[in-house]
Amino acid sequence: MSHPSAILTRFLADLRYEHIPAPVLRRAEDLLLDCLGSMLAGSGARAVQAIAHYGQAMGPQQGPAENLVTRSGTSPVFAAMSNAAAAHMVEQDDVHNGSVFHPAAVVMPPAMALAQAQGASGRDLLTAIVAGYEAGIRIGEFLGRSHYTIFHTTGTAGAPAAAMAAGKLLGLDAARMLHALGSAGTQAAGLWEFLRDGADSKQLHTARAAANGLMSAWLAAQGFTGASRILEGPQGMAAGMSRDADPARLTDGLGSRWALLETSFKYHASCRHTHPAADALLSVVQAHDLGIADISRVTAHVHQGAIDVLGPVVNPTTVHQSKFSMGTVLGLIAKHRKAGLQEFDDAPADPDIADFRARVAMQLDPEVDGAYPRRWIGKVTVTTRQGQTLHGRVDTPKGDPDNTLSRPEIEDKVRRLGSYHDAAGDTDLDALIGRVWGLADTARVGDFCSRITQPAHP
Repeated sequence: MSHPSAILTRFLADLRYEHIPAPVLRRAEDLLLDCLGSMLAGSGARAVQAIAHYGQAMGPQQGPAENLVTRSGTSPVFAAMSNAAAAHMVEQDDVHNGSVFHPAAVVMPPAMALAQAQGASGRDLLTAIVAGYEAGIRIGEFLGRSHYTIFHTTGTAGAPAAAMAAGKLLGLDAARMLHALGSAGTQAAGLWEFLRDGADSKQLHTARAAANGLMSAWLAAQGFTGASRILEGPQGMAAGMSRDADPARLTDGLGSRWALLETSFKYHASCRHTHPAADALLSVVQAHDLGIADISRVTAHVHQGAIDVLGPVVNPTTVHQSKFSMGTVLGLIAKHRKAGLQEFDDAPADPDIADFRARVAMQLDPEVDGAYPRRWIGKVTVTTRQGQTLHGRVDTPKGDPDNTLSRPEIEDKVRRLGSYHDAAGDTDLDALIGRVWGLADTARVGDFCSRITQPAHP
């Protein structure tokens, strides 16, 4: 078969560690470490704990796969569910701009769990990670901007991405990879409506995408069949979920363009749509030495996707909702010159932030919208109490490939994430970093955090 879904899955089935350029493999290690930090930071959240408790009630009390939420072993599917929920909790996991997709939260958990259960090598795990990224990013790009208006792409494209990563570890051939894709695609789900209520659905999206993808690959290994054109078929994902799908994106540059290298790290602990404006405002407050009391109004010049996702969050009442509030994020930048985990924890009760939020507006900007999603330009107009009008602009937000994090910066970020709410100690984090940097020479993937003995959060 020569249709796009078949071409994509054939490429992934044939992919070998030796085929992948060294810079791609090293960046896969960077992204894995970054994701593990997010898992630890998110492990104590109530929504994450609820999913982990479900797994404990329904699944085995012990097993070969590491659950970073319960700090115990379990079956691969429940480890993948818990870790995927945790990875997406604190809004510090990676993002691919062009697909508006968070690959790590749905690719890393099932790949880690299966690698541990299968006794796979570090090289096997890295190959599976690359396969998941290459598939998920292309599927997100294929589904287009119209899809993201209603659907949370990390939940929808996440299930096929997870299936392709899991399929690599299970050694699926091209035909069975295509079946795995079909089963994963028919389970794709995730709607943005939860933002209006501050509901917990975002964690369910990643948990189910990881679990459904793993199940799809496992079933395909047993001969279970799936639709051969689940992505581009007349009654497939694009037909029901998109108005601007482009099948050419599914096979774009396979083997020459490594989409994983285009993935961005998240610098601020908030929705990525807030980051360009946050960086632009930061440039203004630093250049003019402004404090929150010096600013009377900020207009963030944004793309339509930012308005679609952030617009419904008018009066955030929870920490997680605050991460999707442009006014809250810019208020933290104005007051603290950063928008980290602790700043967000304090934000809901801070009257300065509530007051500032009312002075922030988003405005659709043709230049910014025209560049999106390939480039996420940040532009703000700031009016000061003294009547000055100041402009800030950032063409490459911190964390993007052209303004990326170095390995020391990634290590520093992971130490901050890992120590959040005492999720892990310094010794554990040192060992975690060492394990990831040595992954390519690891004959058998084991625990990344050595089943950290300190108690999990209640």
